[in-house]
Amino acid sequence: MQKPNITISSIDAERLDRLIDTLDEKSYPNLDDLIVELSRANIVLPEQVPANVVTMNSTIVFTVASTEKEFSLTLVYPKDLANKGNNISILAPVGSALLGLSEGDEISWPKPGGGDLLVKVTKVIYQPERSGHFEL
Repeated sequence: MQKPNITISSIDAERLDRLIDTLDEKSYPNLDDLIVELSRANIVLPEQVPANVVTMNSTIVFTVASTEKEFSLTLVYPKDLANKGNNISILAPVGSALLGLSEGDEISWPKPGGGDLLVKVTKVIYQPERSGHFEL
């Protein structure tokens, strides 16, 4: 399966680069997958992010094909994990997979311990950029 094109804001790209610089790869076995994904991203100004794209702090509905379960979660930085309910860290395999996808996109993503997850974005309920919240 070919990976879909992804778009991220320049603010998210900058913050994620700083976060990655502070992490130990041994503690985060899928960190390389996130780094590769960020390297292929189309980086745009926050005002230019399409309204249907998953950005940091977006609340989205997605499904995991293997379980056919639907989830509604907010994609957050690790520091914000405890501050909100119903969220997922960008460092979780599914979190890394979701960043930059558009509604309707699917991506196959490596799971810790082997195998792949097939994730599909159904809806972007809230996106900070779409709401004019560029500094979240």
